[in-house]
Amino acid sequence: MDAAQLLKTERNPNIPDFGPGDSVKVNFRIREGDRERIQVFQGVVIRLQNGNGPAANFTVRRISGGIGIERIFPFYSPLVESVEVTRQGSVRRAKLYYLRGLQGRAARIKEKARPRPQRAQPADQG
Repeated sequence: MDAAQLLKTERNPNIPDFGPGDSVKVNFRIREGDRERIQVFQGVVIRLQNGNGPAANFTVRRISGGIGIERIFPFYSPLVESVEVTRQGSVRRAKLYYLRGLQGRAARIKEKARPRPQRAQPADQG
């Protein structure tokens, strides 16, 4: 018997759809002794892993003080308070491991082009 069949697992409803290259803010609950607080981790999603099952997770990378920091967050964890997509990146790969070797401007990702709003057509005069 599969563990996913025994336990009813539901994906965290506070996590929207996003993909690699998107910039996100992850609000994560941290327990320090008997206190609990929410810590924000903001960075670029460099991979989504393990599909849609209970083991699914995503990796977020940011550079802090010139050092790259990566953190893995599970999709099914109740400790993930919320995820906010701040920017949608335009990338051509599913895994952005090449960002590990880049810094500064070289590590920037283009923003996904949004379709232009349609203009109202002028009425025929004549």
